[in-house]
Amino acid sequence: MTTAATRNRRALRWLRENSWRHLLLWFALAFALFPILFVVSAALNPLGTLSSSHLLPSGASLDNARELFATTPFGSWYVNSMVLALCNAAVTVFLSALAAYAFSRFRFTGRRLGLLGILLIQMFPQFLAIVAIYLIFNTVTDYWPAFGFDTRWGLLLVYLGGALSVNTWLMKGFFDTVPAELDESAKVDGASHAQAFFRIMLPLVTPVLAIVGLLVFINTVNEFLIATVFLRDPEAKTVALGLYSLVADERNANFGLFAVGTLLVALPTMAVFWFLQRYIVEGLTSGAVKG
Repeated sequence: MTTAATRNRRALRWLRENSWRHLLLWFALAFALFPILFVVSAALNPLGTLSSSHLLPSGASLDNARELFATTPFGSWYVNSMVLALCNAAVTVFLSALAAYAFSRFRFTGRRLGLLGILLIQMFPQFLAIVAIYLIFNTVTDYWPAFGFDTRWGLLLVYLGGALSVNTWLMKGFFDTVPAELDESAKVDGASHAQAFFRIMLPLVTPVLAIVGLLVFINTVNEFLIATVFLRDPEAKTVALGLYSLVADERNANFGLFAVGTLLVALPTMAVFWFLQRYIVEGLTSGAVKG
């Protein structure tokens, strides 16, 4: 009896001390899963309208998916977004890494001013320059149509205009944690700056490259404002712009198609995150230890 009473007291004490934590965890989990379940339900709902969508669908079919591909150029939107996101992420990571390495390892006139300039420019959103960008590419379209309006590569150039952003500061901080003795040893062995950068530095800062690449990929897929001004041809639209056009006028009628599109867009983002997860976790833990 004494043992049973002791166990009961311990159980009651555990409930008093920890039950609220578990309730809070379950509440946060339900709060996070609710919109996901609602979107999945709307995507599988054969009626395909917002007013008929519920948390648990009464019926399930792939009619919305078939209608999405049959009535819209969703395939073109999807390819445009993935090409833009992958190219923008790769080039931005490369350019930011080059700039971060120069700011971290070299001492030159204007270094501090350049770092402050990059930081101050981020206080002004890129959309503020949309009028100037529009006028520039209005001329570019006349002379080089392949890089003008309604093209992937033209929009990519606009995105790359902000490549040297706060990502450069993030990478520079990571480069600063790598001992400078590694560079000096490489120089003693006859390595050039380029060889030291590509063969020594980049493998050591792979975690921050993965983090920046993932953030740029997600931001590019979700970008809407600049694409709205730059892309006017329905075939040239990105997924974000194309899906918005489905619900801009008939939000209730096309909500099922919109839900299917959002789920399909989430798949590559999840795939990139899972692929880079090991590097991301390593980068966060390394940053905490080095800090």
